[in-house]
Amino acid sequence: MASRTHDEPLMILCIGTTPTGQRSMVFDRLTLDGVNRATAVSEYASGKSINVARVLQTLGKSACCTGFVGGPRGKMIRDHLDALTIQHNFVDVQPPTRLCTTIIDHSTNTATELVEESAEVEPGAWTELDQRIASAGQAAAVWVMSGSLPPHGDLDAYARWTRAGLAAGARVIIDGRGQPVRRALPIGKLILKLNQDELAATLETSITNQITLKAAMLKSLPADGAIVVTLGKDGAIATNGHDYWHVTTPSVRVISAVGSGDSFAAGLAAGFADHRTLPESLKLAAACGAANAMTDRAGQINPSDLDHILATTVVAPA
Repeated sequence: MASRTHDEPLMILCIGTTPTGQRSMVFDRLTLDGVNRATAVSEYASGKSINVARVLQTLGKSACCTGFVGGPRGKMIRDHLDALTIQHNFVDVQPPTRLCTTIIDHSTNTATELVEESAEVEPGAWTELDQRIASAGQAAAVWVMSGSLPPHGDLDAYARWTRAGLAAGARVIIDGRGQPVRRALPIGKLILKLNQDELAATLETSITNQITLKAAMLKSLPADGAIVVTLGKDGAIATNGHDYWHVTTPSVRVISAVGSGDSFAAGLAAGFADHRTLPESLKLAAACGAANAMTDRAGQINPSDLDHILATTVVAPA
């Protein structure tokens, strides 16, 4: 990995243990139990952390991806990031990198995601990843940890990396759910970002209205940190334990919302890297999520769409 010069912007480290090859297939009209011919097909590197890095690059931020890759798709991911000049420092593992497929139906304006689950990686790979994160993270102003872990993965990984990121003086964002997140929360000083369903799953509870949502947010709030819950077309809500903010974007023509949560995380990270406040970062994050939904690729935004959305995105007390 090339060394960083003093003139380069501070890097954002994007950690994701389960990247994927992504195939997007576009159909004028999808017929179940029939023969369907795609009008467009593209295959590219994806997975939550890679999507974050790709959007960060569009925002003019330097990013570095790390995680596990293997097999021909692992090479494809490296080649894709090289072509985009996005830094990466992956650990090679024995299982091949998975493939996920997005089916976009223009007749119904729907996107269906077919997800191949990741495979278990060898135990030694976790130690190697720890070392690469420690090395790359020293140059990073923000660490973003995204997604689920491979089967039988190290459930303490997010907690360990949170401590390392904070010790390195970085802002830490976790975009995940479940037990690995629960183990990291007591450390505090981090930003937890997840959607409403993921919050309910993490707390093993139900969220049915604004009252139960705010109660769940407070229960998951990291000490001296914040929690951000995305709400799909209804925007997002955030709190630092003292104040609540609700961010809303204008209505957009949605092609595929796959990757919008990752794009939101990228906007949040970019805001923090620029030393913006949480409400200011929320505005950029929500606009990035909406801009991604206007494309047929995960983790992609068009700057002109982003500028238009930002002009009418609103952050208000909630």
